[in-house]
Amino acid sequence: MNFTPTDNKGQVEGFCLLKNADVKTSSKGDHYLDATLADADGEINAKLWNYTEAIHGAFTAGQLVKVRGTISVYNGNDQFRIERIRPVTDADCVRTEDFVRSAAYSGEQMFNELLRLTGEFQNRELASLASDILKERRLALLYWPAAFRLHHAIRSGLLLHTLSVVRLCENACQLYPFLNKDLLLTGAMLHDIAKIEEFEVNETGMASGYTVKGNLIGHLAEGAIVVRTAARRLGLSEDLSNLVEHMLLSHHGDPEFGAAVRPMTMEAEVLSEMDMLDARMYEMKEALEPLPSGTFSGKIWSMENRKLYQHGLTDDWGSVRLF
Repeated sequence: MNFTPTDNKGQVEGFCLLKNADVKTSSKGDHYLDATLADADGEINAKLWNYTEAIHGAFTAGQLVKVRGTISVYNGNDQFRIERIRPVTDADCVRTEDFVRSAAYSGEQMFNELLRLTGEFQNRELASLASDILKERRLALLYWPAAFRLHHAIRSGLLLHTLSVVRLCENACQLYPFLNKDLLLTGAMLHDIAKIEEFEVNETGMASGYTVKGNLIGHLAEGAIVVRTAARRLGLSEDLSNLVEHMLLSHHGDPEFGAAVRPMTMEAEVLSEMDMLDARMYEMKEALEPLPSGTFSGKIWSMENRKLYQHGLTDDWGSVRLF
């Protein structure tokens, strides 16, 4: 986060994007604003204690604000204590685009690569299924994030994660020639397709919460519905549709993590493992990259509250190489 010091007492200020902003109640019964402040370099949790809308104003996710406050460490992670906050004005001359973290590749570039790969499928039913579903959701895919708060929660993050999983699956097919490549890549391309229905996303490309459908159904079950609906519309075989639906329903691996069933085909198992690998590599990179050599991260909830060690041997912290 790019904040500017205002004095020698640790106070800083700057412009940022409210990735989320929720009014909560403390154990003492006082209201406070729990927010995530973000810019193109990162994000930080923030608290505005003793919050009153009449005094401080109302704030919503996706809003640009100017904040002043101090940064401290809480449970091993930085936290911003807001002392002053206001919406930006035209006089501030700031743009939303400057404060949104985005994938290293454009949405158009990644989307076009997925379509190109479907053109190489030998199984034309799977090619038709994957390309039809992707084209139907093209406009949203170009900027949609892959998550609300966790991995790839950035502009065009869904395509970044999807193409990353596709690349991992392509390599798996080279190592294991007995995998059905067209089936595996179809599952990889479509495994998170229903996240478009799962999240509320504003024009910044950042999720502000879950939709009713996202809460009641979730992207695994909804993704299987999307596949079945498209397969019937295209007149594809039910057996083939079942295989793709199974991959979507099982790609979280275990019911404990939301899977409707465990993987029961080789392709479903590979997809599940590659999905987890890419998500965890992203989160580990995010946690370790800013740390000095020889130090540990704070506990990471999404990784069983593990602390991660920065060994200092990494030479290149660049983005995942998709092309």
